Amino acid sequence: MRLTEAVSKWFARSRSFLSWDRKVNQEPKDAPTIIFTLPDGRKLTMEDLQGLTGKVHFREGRLLEVTGTVRYEMTGKGTVPRAAESLHQQAREAGGRGEYEKAIELLERASELAPEWPYPVYDRAFTHMLMNDFDGARRYYQRTLELSPRGVFTAITALDTLTREQNGDFPVGTYLAFVSLEWMDDAAKREHAVREMVKRIPQFAPAWKEFASLCDDDDERLTAIESGLAANPDAGTKGMLNINKAMVLNLKGKRDDAVRLLGELALDPNSTFGTEHSAKAALSILLSK
Repeated sequence: MRLTEAVSKWFARSRSFLSWDRKVNQEPKDAPTIIFTLPDGRKLTMEDLQGLTGKVHFREGRLLEVTGTVRYEMTGKGTVPRAAESLHQQAREAGGRGEYEKAIELLERASELAPEWPYPVYDRAFTHMLMNDFDGARRYYQRTLELSPRGVFTAITALDTLTREQNGDFPVGTYLAFVSLEWMDDAAKREHAVREMVKRIPQFAPAWKEFASLCDDDDERLTAIESGLAANPDAGTKGMLNINKAMVLNLKGKRDDAVRLLGELALDPNSTFGTEHSAKAALSILLSK
């Protein structure tokens, strides 16, 4: 189910639900509708939640996960020349055919034309990883985050995992095995692989995030989330674990706690782009019910 469908269906009720806050504050009629305020004065308004897109995950009518969409391809400074976009697209097509050396050559040319555009740098890092060149992958994931510190797709998780592989915290190849889960069409095989990963590498937080999504029982799901949070997760994984924790709290009748956690994540300047957008997306749905 697309997030935009859910928001458009429930948005009118959302405004009705929040009208009480507007009256209490006795704000002007056209003032922003404040839905959450931190002790330091930072505020989140209903207007901040408009125009969001993403995906929602329901199971048996229960909202389990919300993932906001970030236009990472637009991240960066300045205008991206069309020639750079064309080279980047050609590189992605070459990579899809397994022509990794050609893809890297095209990505290098795209970066020369748009040196502050992180997207081709990110794809170059991923291409190096597919070639089992983990040193190259680390180098270009690091460059990606220098261009966009709050994240580009999964660059934060990738760099953290590959660095910890290099340091001996995780087996070499852990991150490649993790992203390979996305390519498994057989749901049963994927579930088995996730369960094996949390057994083999219990200190790997992203695996706990995936495992939590398999849990039907709320308490089991919360335990898996807490296991991930206790495993020193990277910023991106930590944010999504906390968002999923908020979803469980909401299902357990702790709506105020869920809203508070999501509001804190949405307003935290240290949150990744993905965390901020997903927290706002989740709030837009919770507050519209």
